[in-house]
Amino acid sequence: MGDKKRILLGVSGGIAVYKAAALTSKLTQAGFEVKVIMTESACEFVSPLTFQALSRNDVFTDTFDEKDSKVIAHIDLADWADLFLAAPATANVIGKLASGIADDMLTTTLLATTAPVWIAPAMNVHMYDHPAVKRNIRTLYEDGCRFIEPSEGYLACGYVGRGRLEEPEKIVRLIQSHFLSEEGGPLTGRKILVTAGPTVEPVDPVRYFSNRSTGKMGFAVAERAAEMGADVTLISGPSPLSDPYGVKVIRVQTAAEMLDETLSRFDGQDAVIKSAAVADYRPANPLAYKMKKQDGPLSVEMERTDDILKLLGERKKHQLLIGFAAETDRVHEYAMEKLRKKNLDLIVSNNVAVEGAGFASDTNLITIHRKDGSAAELPMMSKKDAAEAILLEAAALLRAES
Repeated sequence: MGDKKRILLGVSGGIAVYKAAALTSKLTQAGFEVKVIMTESACEFVSPLTFQALSRNDVFTDTFDEKDSKVIAHIDLADWADLFLAAPATANVIGKLASGIADDMLTTTLLATTAPVWIAPAMNVHMYDHPAVKRNIRTLYEDGCRFIEPSEGYLACGYVGRGRLEEPEKIVRLIQSHFLSEEGGPLTGRKILVTAGPTVEPVDPVRYFSNRSTGKMGFAVAERAAEMGADVTLISGPSPLSDPYGVKVIRVQTAAEMLDETLSRFDGQDAVIKSAAVADYRPANPLAYKMKKQDGPLSVEMERTDDILKLLGERKKHQLLIGFAAETDRVHEYAMEKLRKKNLDLIVSNNVAVEGAGFASDTNLITIHRKDGSAAELPMMSKKDAAEAILLEAAALLRAES
């Protein structure tokens, strides 16, 4: 990312301060320069010395403690930052900032900065859901602040719900993505459409046919494409995964819905990466009412769904088209056959019978097959790293076409 980017981290008082210490460490390890401002309450949880050791910079806690007589500290810090991150941000700090109150080092510097301001709330689930807090967040969003939504989980107060500070690793990735997009990644200016997850094909209002896909691979591709500068649209079947940062997400249920949403956007794309596990068959006559249990066997008449990838291959003009092939045997042979039949530019195969390479796994073992018959066989890696390998291959093809 060129010269070191400068992160000003504002830490307010809550049990999540310990996560802010981990965040400081991870940001420093990722190559950012970090300076920390702490509120008086934050110092009750963790000593400023901890943040000083982790950031290798002075920690600021008092508006009137001018460490350098040549500058006014809060103005100098406000001008220094490339990004101002308040994490954890308590309801109190969010309320003060929304009201324009500057009564300590953190709020004074926040009001003085012209850098992008990101806020990562952390508080009790009921506090986060309070109308006043929601109103303050909405005000700050309209003022141009951006929020890293808290995740759900077990809170220190004993409740389970939304309110936990997002994990430091995720925050670091979001910051890296922000600066990569600013500088221009290998997919800057490109429009990428990704499909992900399973489809569900109803038998009746309570039963359906589906598959084991979770959408993890497609979501990883969409997230990494956005980090590499692309304008990304993700069309996903039912998946428990959260929307990737910086990605437009469209949620669908059936194969027919996925087809409609994909075709309606296809012409404007530079590349389409179809990782969704779309049902090949659906019930021919889904019922409008719940089917009652009967004695003996049950037969459900099935009909073919439209082959989305084949239709895209027939319609493509300038688009780069990438498909996936989940196989259990003769992987290269079947993948190349699919590439030729469906007029693809690349196909990514994986042997789902191999441990760590199947649905729901956080890792994948992929091979990228090209039109000329060559292939890049990659070792077992995280789905995020696999996504990057696929996208770098796509970026090279897009550059060659240009």
